[in-house]
Amino acid sequence: MPIYIGIKTFEKFKNIKNNSLISLGFLSFGFASMWEMLDHTQTDWIYVNHSSLFNWLFYSFLSMGLTCLSISVIKNKFTIWINILLNFFSIISYLLIGKIIAILFQVVISLFLIINWQRIFKDWLLILYPIFGILLTTLFGSNLSNSSNQIWHILIGPSGTISVLTFYLVLKRSTKKYT
Repeated sequence: MPIYIGIKTFEKFKNIKNNSLISLGFLSFGFASMWEMLDHTQTDWIYVNHSSLFNWLFYSFLSMGLTCLSISVIKNKFTIWINILLNFFSIISYLLIGKIIAILFQVVISLFLIINWQRIFKDWLLILYPIFGILLTTLFGSNLSNSSNQIWHILIGPSGTISVLTFYLVLKRSTKKYT
C-alpha cells in the first residue's frame, strides 16, 4: 500500500515545498514493510524479539519515511538538519546500541512530523497518527514482546497502515484547502 501511494503521489502535491520528499517518504514506508516481511520469513512468520539485518533495514526505512514526510513541509534549514541528524542517529543507534534507542529517536522524529504537519495543514485527522502509529503500535508491540501471543502481531500491521493512510488523507485534503 505505501509503495502504491508513493508512486501515486510522485510530484502530485505542488502546494508542498519539497513535494518529492512525500513520495520518497511513502516509498520508504513500503520498503520498510518489505524488509519486515523478509525478516519474518527467517522466523517462520512468528514474532521473535531479535536484532537482524532485515530488522535494522525495517527500522532504518521507517525512520527515513518519517523524516522525509517531516522535512517535506519545513522551510527552516536548521530544523531540516536536526531531522536529518535524528534520522542518522536512529539508524546508527540500532546498530551500536539496539532498537530501543532507535525507536526513541523515531518518537522524536514523529513529534517533529506531527508538529510541522499540524502547523502547515491544521487538519484534525493528524490526531490519528499518534493514536495508531505510535500509541497502538507501541502497545501492541509491547504486549507481543511481553506475552509472545501472536494476536498482537496481527494488529500491528493494520494500525501502521491506518497511520500511513492518515498522512495521505491529510495531503489529499490539503490540495482542496490550499490550491
